[in-house]
Amino acid sequence: MKWRGKVVSMFDPSELGSERIRRVSRAEYERRLEQGWFVNDRIELLRGVLVEMSPQHEPHARIAAWFAQHLSKVLAFERWDVRAHSPFAATADSMPEPDVSVAPRGRGHHQRGALLLIEVSDSSLRKDRVIKHEIYAEAGVPEYWIVDVKRKAVEVLTQPTATGYRHVERLTTGVLRPIKLRNVSFRIIDIPWRSRR
Repeated sequence: MKWRGKVVSMFDPSELGSERIRRVSRAEYERRLEQGWFVNDRIELLRGVLVEMSPQHEPHARIAAWFAQHLSKVLAFERWDVRAHSPFAATADSMPEPDVSVAPRGRGHHQRGALLLIEVSDSSLRKDRVIKHEIYAEAGVPEYWIVDVKRKAVEVLTQPTATGYRHVERLTTGVLRPIKLRNVSFRIIDIPWRSRR
């Protein structure tokens, strides 16, 4: 968020004392977006709070693009829609922007119904594991992957509940196969962890 041309960083709410934070609903956030607010800001709505997204460094951008391109190619003739860095209407108070999302074609990613969400994590690992984990599970997303860039691992989260995913598996080798997408697979060894110059 910007104030007088400067980026306002997040702060500890306890520093406000008796004052309260005014939370924003997803509906209000969407209205503001339609009115042209936040045009130059990289933000997402998480639990009613506008959160500035971390800059995408080279490994993050490269890996997110690799997953999106691979999924788009494999699913080109199927009924799925693949998007990168698009808003996802998860809950009444959250509209995150996952790095990659797959949803039924024609449904729109502003609608609930995504089958797979992928977050590529370097500096955002804690946010992806805690806050987004709960948001995506509450939205009923059947599968969520957290790609841990620093440790070259992928956490596969399945079996969503109202409070989080029941099953979490951390993989450093082997093959990723989305449970709802036939004919899709990724060898973890093929993920471009390093630039191939």
